[in-house]
Amino acid sequence: MTGQATWLDQARDAHRRGDVAAETAALNAAIRADRGNIAALLAMAELKRRIADDRAAGSFYRLALGTAAQARGVPPALHPGLQRAEQFIVATDRAFADHLLDRLRGAGIDAANAAPRVAAALHMLAGEQPLYLQQPSMFYFPGLVQRPFFERADFDWVEEVEAAVPAIRAELLALVDNAADRFGPYVTADPDRPPPNNPLLDKSDWGAAWLWKNGAVADGMDALCPATLAALALAPQPVIPGRAPIALFSRLAPGTHIQPHHGLLNTRLICHLPLVVPDGCGLRVGAETRSWCEGEMLIFDDSFEHEAWNRGASDRTILLFEIWRPDIDADERAQLTRIFSEIDTYGEQ
Repeated sequence: MTGQATWLDQARDAHRRGDVAAETAALNAAIRADRGNIAALLAMAELKRRIADDRAAGSFYRLALGTAAQARGVPPALHPGLQRAEQFIVATDRAFADHLLDRLRGAGIDAANAAPRVAAALHMLAGEQPLYLQQPSMFYFPGLVQRPFFERADFDWVEEVEAAVPAIRAELLALVDNAADRFGPYVTADPDRPPPNNPLLDKSDWGAAWLWKNGAVADGMDALCPATLAALALAPQPVIPGRAPIALFSRLAPGTHIQPHHGLLNTRLICHLPLVVPDGCGLRVGAETRSWCEGEMLIFDDSFEHEAWNRGASDRTILLFEIWRPDIDADERAQLTRIFSEIDTYGEQ
């Protein structure tokens, strides 16, 4: 306590005299002696703010906030200073963004007309868009392109699959009319595991009629949906015993919202072939939102945070399946297949 009183007294005395150099020296000494001294960090930030060095003030404020976030307890006397820190950072970040974007517009560079990647960088720099990265919940494969959506034209098999949409849709509608019990809740609980914390658990609002499940054709689907299974065979689906392929008709009831979440892996892409899509439906992956268009494939990396919704007046149904990422080569695919197969053997008797 004596040490703190010493630097604080020195800083206050220097401040009363208007001696910025002495005040700075006292605060620097306190921070060098204890990098976790939140009071000294806040005092240094206030000093930098008084002398109009906002960039330095922001640096000390950020360090104070970060230190406070990791501390087991913060004295109540410091709470007002931390609140001022938060307010200052919000205001100066906005001022910085306005300054920068105004200067860039003067040079003819604007997020509205810039190249897509430049525009995204400007939105993130301005604090208008979060940084989204692959964050799979189970397995991360390094070195892959950080790209939320992939384009249909990048895949030579897509056109042939899309050509089968009339036959696939006919099989779906026949399934709904004659075998509606094929649809069950997509989110279910394993009796041997804790139930997932998902508001759609055991609800038919997000329904699934499985075609492939856990690496096998679902019972009876070869007779009910032969054209759909033939179209799926055109895609580069993973084949992993007990795990893949997977494919299903995925149905969202009106008013249903699949909350933001991450997929298990970043070694795959998810394909949506839209079959029945009312107005008011959408899919956000990372920072980008797209709508489904009947008959046109949507392909995305579900290891990015993503969410989907149906704000329309009727059901939205798609054919959902997974494929290997194109930037994973044949040798890597073979090794990954073995890795996933061995993961599933853990705990076997």
